[in-house]
Amino acid sequence: MSIVQTIQAGDDAVQGLKPRSQLTARELLREVGSVLRLSEADAANLGEVPADPSEDQTMIINMGPQHPSTHGVLRLMLELRGEEVLRCKPIIGYLHTGMEKTGENLTYMQGGTNVTRMDYVSPLNNELVFSMATEKLLGIDGDIPQRAVWMRMLLSELNRMSSHLLFLATNGMDIGAVSMMIYGWREREEVLRFFQKVTGLRMNHNFIRPGGVAADLPAGWRDDVLRLLELIEPRLVEYDTLMTGQPIWRERLQGVGVITAQEAIALGATGPILRSTGTAWDLRRDMPYLHYPELDFDVIVGSYGDAFDRYAIRLNEVRESMKIVRQILDRMPGGDYRIQDKKVTPPPRARIDESMEALIHHFKIFTEGFKVPEGEVYVAIESPRGEIGCYIVSDGSATPYRIHVRAPSFVNIQCMPHMLRGGLIADAVAVISSVDPILGEVDR
Repeated sequence: MSIVQTIQAGDDAVQGLKPRSQLTARELLREVGSVLRLSEADAANLGEVPADPSEDQTMIINMGPQHPSTHGVLRLMLELRGEEVLRCKPIIGYLHTGMEKTGENLTYMQGGTNVTRMDYVSPLNNELVFSMATEKLLGIDGDIPQRAVWMRMLLSELNRMSSHLLFLATNGMDIGAVSMMIYGWREREEVLRFFQKVTGLRMNHNFIRPGGVAADLPAGWRDDVLRLLELIEPRLVEYDTLMTGQPIWRERLQGVGVITAQEAIALGATGPILRSTGTAWDLRRDMPYLHYPELDFDVIVGSYGDAFDRYAIRLNEVRESMKIVRQILDRMPGGDYRIQDKKVTPPPRARIDESMEALIHHFKIFTEGFKVPEGEVYVAIESPRGEIGCYIVSDGSATPYRIHVRAPSFVNIQCMPHMLRGGLIADAVAVISSVDPILGEVDR
């Protein structure tokens, strides 16, 4: 049995990639062009693949889900002619956890423990968007204490830095710059140490909660952040020396995985993928939230929409986040770190030992949760991978009736067929890495 027959006989033949000889013109048009909302003529041109005299000239193979460079359990079905990629189909679902459905069985108070595990590289941004959506339903979004708002911004930007540092590490490893894996991981570890000091955990914090944050910043936090910035800044210069100006690095990334602004917008891509095409779209500036309009920072864009632009954007976004963090340090106010609304906020820990009413209040908040008025809401923020949105429908109970997360990795992965088409199999690793997908939020 040939490899093509073997794949087609598999359990997932329905979502598998068929040989072109078995595709009708309509199926090929739908696979290649319709998602981009192109005219039939444009889609036909895009879908034209020279006919093969025999089926033996092409081969359909799997890349993943066990491949070390697919960033989790991503599976790509590739049709190859020699080393050229003719077609690609991403197949997902190997990490499916049903988090959205789980969220409908957890109270709003418990929801943070669930959403924080979706994009586990950027957990604080998940918690932020869920909390902001819940607060909007509660009608308290304008009452959050200023210290809590600035703390949320501080943690979000530090999380953006740690996420991009991990990208730089894995991107280097994927392309053969093995030293970069050690360096990027080393710097990310420093950020996670600070998170552990603030939240008690390195990842999956459940720290940003509806009404504010779980606790105040610890003693000495400002010196810790300044030390972190002083440590990372010269290291970014080292990364530039190691990679940005390196001829082999440029050869591997420039002109690879190109996507146009038209394609990126039609596919719903956001974040560094969209900005690499020259489209300056960043929700922190274009649909502002928290106090971002009051801060001075640049939206980093590329010109060519290739893997090198996506790398360079993330490297420079670390610098922009450091600029934002310095401004937050200067403007961090005092005061409460969570709203003083007894319906939403549990009593202080010390009060539980002194008051039976406080103990009962604490018990009811954490067992029954707080009820949220009926309604629906969608809130979106800028995560390191693009627009992460949280849609919640409330039926007036303590648990969401429906919850859906617009995960950027899920949307961005559908760009891969257009990035890989016509490239080499060796470039597939570079393209996957440049998309920077987190499969936890793809298969949520």
